[in-house]
Formats: sequence, C-alpha cells, structure tokens
Amino acid sequence: MLLKVGARDYKIEDELEMTTVCHRPEGLEQLEAQTNFTKRELQVLYRGFKNECPSGVVNEETFKQIYAQFFPHGDASMYAHYLFNAFDTAQNGSVKFEDFVMALSILLRGTVHEKLRWTFNLYDINKDGYINKEEMMDIVKAIYDMMGKYTYPVLKEDAPRQHVEVFFQKMDKNKDGVVTLDEFIESCQEDDNIMRSLQLFENVM
Repeated sequence: MLLKVGARDYKIEDELEMTTVCHRPEGLEQLEAQTNFTKRELQVLYRGFKNECPSGVVNEETFKQIYAQFFPHGDASMYAHYLFNAFDTAQNGSVKFEDFVMALSILLRGTVHEKLRWTFNLYDINKDGYINKEEMMDIVKAIYDMMGKYTYPVLKEDAPRQHVEVFFQKMDKNKDGVVTLDEFIESCQEDDNIMRSLQLFENVM
C-alpha cells in the first residue's frame, strides 16, 4: 500500500515538473500535435534534455560540449556551431526543448521533403535562402574536422574542396553560382547515397 502511494506521488511530482518548467511554455499536448512523437516519448526526451540542461535551455557552449563527447577523435566545435544555428530557429542564441524536439521530429520521423528542407537550412549558413559554394565548403570542412584523422587517415588536405566542387556542380542546375531549395531537393533525391543516409535514423525511436 505504501509503495503504491509512493509510486503515485512520484508520478504526480513528475507530471507537475513537466508542466511547471521554465522556458517551456507549450504543454505536452501541443507538442504532441506539432511533432511525430507520442506524449510518452516526449516525456522521455524531456527528461534526457533536462538532465543535460537543467535550466531548460541550451546555449552554444553547452551544445558544443555535449557534441564533443560523441566525436572524441576530431574537432566537432565548428560543426556543432552550424548545427546549433539550425536548431536555434529564433536565432536568439539559445535552444529550448521545443526547438530541440521539433528538429528531432523532422530528422527522425519527418518526410523526405521535411528532412531535406531542414538540411538545406543547415547548409544555408547566412539564412538568405541560397547555398553558395563557400557555405557548402564550410559545412563539409566542419564534417571532416569532426570525424577526425582516425576516420579519414589517407585523405589529402584538399579532399573537402574536391568533394564540394563535384557536389556543387551537380546541385547548381542552372549554373548561377548558388543552390536553391528546389535544386537542393531535386539533386539529393537523385543521389542514392544521400537518400539512404536520410533513412538511417528513421527506426531509432
């Protein structure tokens, strides 16, 4: 009987915590409607988020520290910077749980178009609606740096540039020096490797 009461109290405390957290005005029901997650999944995600970020928001420095743990053999700071900017949809220097879970919903459970649109936004560093060659170069170089020399031991120094040259030529359909969202989506859908990589995380949760 005592155990039952304890379990019930714990559950109530849990639910209270979920509804009274700073920096998270939206309720779980609203997030459930806006994402592809169930209420239970949102609770699990929230506990993990709160565990890493007790204040309920993540700044860029914390984001970089968390990301660095996953790539100990490389320098993930630049890629984490770009990724943080893609998560930070309000561009105010912090990522709330809502921002995090909306992005995760797209990356894990979104349609192909949603995933590609999100990836385009990641590459569009200055958020002007186009990807130029320099932006693509910056992201690709950041990915190479993050993976580290243990992953790419035999690559030459100019490998990222060669990678970008080939890919940019393929994507810039009308040869105007920039890649639009439509060009990006069309090019990615023509590339089997990209389409396979988009499906990698679909069954994670």
